[in-house]
Amino acid sequence: MEGILIIGLGFFAQGLFFIRTIAQWFKSEKEGEVISPVIYWQISLVASIMMLTYGILRHDFAIVMGQSLVYGIYIRNLQLKNVWTKMHWAIKVLALTIPVAYWVWLLTSGSFANILHNEDVSLFWMIWGTTAQIVFISRFFYQWIHSESKKESYFPLGFWIISTCGSLMIFTYSIIRLDPVLFAAHSLGLFTYMRNIALHYGKSSLFERLNKIPMLNKVIGKVSDKIK
Repeated sequence: MEGILIIGLGFFAQGLFFIRTIAQWFKSEKEGEVISPVIYWQISLVASIMMLTYGILRHDFAIVMGQSLVYGIYIRNLQLKNVWTKMHWAIKVLALTIPVAYWVWLLTSGSFANILHNEDVSLFWMIWGTTAQIVFISRFFYQWIHSESKKESYFPLGFWIISTCGSLMIFTYSIIRLDPVLFAAHSLGLFTYMRNIALHYGKSSLFERLNKIPMLNKVIGKVSDKIK
C-alpha cells in the first residue's frame, strides 16, 4: 500500500509537470512562437516540491539532486516575470523553506546516506541517472543565463534541444529503474519539446488550420486567454 501511494505521488507530480508543458506548448502554438507563460513557473514550484518528496521516498539520488538544483531557477523566472513579489507572503515562505527543511532532515537523519547506497540501483545506473538528470536540468541553467541577458523570462532554442537529449537519457534510466512515473513523463514530454524546436525554426502553428473552424477557434481562444 505504501508503495502504491508513493508511485501515486510521483504520477501526480509528473502530471503537474506535464500540465505546465502542455500549457506552454498550447500558448506557444496559439501565438505562433515560443513563449514563457507565468503558469509554467507557478506549476513548476508545486510539482518540484512533490517530485523532491517522491525522490526521497524512492531513495533516488538522481531525482533528489535534479529537483534541488533547478528549484531556485523557477523562483528567478517568476521574479523576471514580475510575479514573485505579488504572491502571498505565506506561499513565498513555504516555497523557500520546504526544500531547505528537506535537506536539513536528509543530512541530519542519515537518510541521505541511504539514498546514496540504494541497493536497488547499481553504481553505473546511479551515475547514468544522475548524469541524465544533470543534462535535463541544465536546460534551466541555460534558459536562466539567456533570460538574465535579456532581462526577461524566455525559452531559447537550446532549452528544447537539451530537453530532448536529457529526456531520452532519463527515459532509458526509467526502463532500467522500472519507474513508471519517469517512463510516462518522458514519453509524453518529447512531443512538446520537438514542437517547440519546430516553432523556433518558423514552422507554422498546428492551430492555424484549426483556427479556420469557427467553433474550435473560439474554444482555443478561451483556453489560451486563461494561460497568462
